[in-house]
Amino acid sequence: MSFNEDIFTRLKSGETIMPNDPEIQKLLEASYEVKKQLIELNNSTEPDDILKILSQIIGKELENVAVFTPIYINYGKNLNIGKNVFINFDCTFLTLGGITIEDEVLIGPKVSLITENHPLEPQYRKGLIGKSILIKKNAWIGANATILPGVTIGENAVVAAGAVVSKDVPDNVVMGGIPAKILKTIES
Repeated sequence: MSFNEDIFTRLKSGETIMPNDPEIQKLLEASYEVKKQLIELNNSTEPDDILKILSQIIGKELENVAVFTPIYINYGKNLNIGKNVFINFDCTFLTLGGITIEDEVLIGPKVSLITENHPLEPQYRKGLIGKSILIKKNAWIGANATILPGVTIGENAVVAAGAVVSKDVPDNVVMGGIPAKILKTIES
């Protein structure tokens, strides 16, 4: 354990956090605080109110971001959202590993961005590992797609509806299936 860094920094940097970690309570407290804000956000009907609350959750002023609620986020401070982003209904963002959504991205309904995982080894399985997700400019994530920890979605790429993405997606391709694979190249 790095004594100079808090549990959020350690998780974001890829350290395995075990349930007996002395700072584990901080994860729970932060999650419950975000949950309170999400109740207000998900019950708002005004786009400006939704954007204001989401900006508070992530700690950054958002520009021209449209969110159709509900949205579910466990810890917002590691979520970066660019300009002109659209997030459709019922998305789940587990952000402890860090999520960056660049400008002009479209995210379909029921998309899950999962930056957290557990070790494979049974004796460490209750531990938590964070790996960041990057969604590059002008990507489109189709309905009910799941993006797993450590994945980068390339610029102008499309992730087909229902895909489970466990490996990086190159620029300008359509990726789909379970596990996702390249289906075609996008001609510009």
